Amino acid sequence: MEPLLGAKIGCLFALLALTLVCGLIPICFKWFQIEGATGHHHRVLSLLGCVSAGVFLGAGFMHMTAEALEGIESEIQKFVMPNRTESEGNFSGDAHSDHKDYPYGELIISLGFFLVFLLESLALQCCPGAAGGSKLQQEECGGAHGLELHSHGPRPSPSRSPFRALILLLSLSFHSVFEGLAVGLQTTVVATVQLCVAVLAHKGLVVFGVGLRLMRTGTGSRWATFSILAFALMSPLGVALGLAVAGGDSEGGRGLAQAVLEGVAAGTFLYVTFLEILPRELAGPEAPLAKWGCVAAGFAFMALIALWA
Repeated sequence: MEPLLGAKIGCLFALLALTLVCGLIPICFKWFQIEGATGHHHRVLSLLGCVSAGVFLGAGFMHMTAEALEGIESEIQKFVMPNRTESEGNFSGDAHSDHKDYPYGELIISLGFFLVFLLESLALQCCPGAAGGSKLQQEECGGAHGLELHSHGPRPSPSRSPFRALILLLSLSFHSVFEGLAVGLQTTVVATVQLCVAVLAHKGLVVFGVGLRLMRTGTGSRWATFSILAFALMSPLGVALGLAVAGGDSEGGRGLAQAVLEGVAAGTFLYVTFLEILPRELAGPEAPLAKWGCVAAGFAFMALIALWA
């Protein structure tokens, strides 16, 4: 077996194992289940949820959005450069500069945000009671009315949490496939290992947060386990795709299509982060400064990893 192929296969199994272990910990250990938790235990779980919210916030801005913007800008430049000579003969320099400086990346990310907003609105309009929440969610939402003077706003509707949990998994799955694809397309052993370590550094904490989020939204253990298993297969799938297409032709719009999908995934991820995760974690009146510190700590961890990732 060639060393490069062996390194990529090793990375494939490392990504699979880490995702499964970190994602299943909150599901398999009852200590992480907030149902029935009281006193100090409940507060620790609440602060742990805030840390995971900060991790998601950092993953959205420092990784998914940043990578999407970089990829879209790179592909736009590839499209613009071959036509620059022709454009200079027909258009003024100011017009060309305006065309090049248009924020295409931000537009695509925003479209991803509004796409999920539209889908959720259509789902609630057509089937307002089809996605009923769990008993825990109903109790939380019902109890939130007594805390309106102390909270930052009403808790998310229980009918929306399962849908947003699904969107969270889908957006992260898209991103995981592209991460694995990047690993599979590397041309040297050193580059493959370095990129895989960078992915592993933040993926473990992110998938732990996903498992914790599934339990907080009242997802059954069987469905939560199935969701983590499906999510764990995304990065290895990307590595396998990278192995399959390594050395192939990268033209034909494949790079642009990947960049656009990453942008849409980043937009959907930001939607769930700001409209589901952060409001739910910050809704309670207890220990606001501690919650701020936990969210900031999670974000700082992801920002630190971004130096190498």
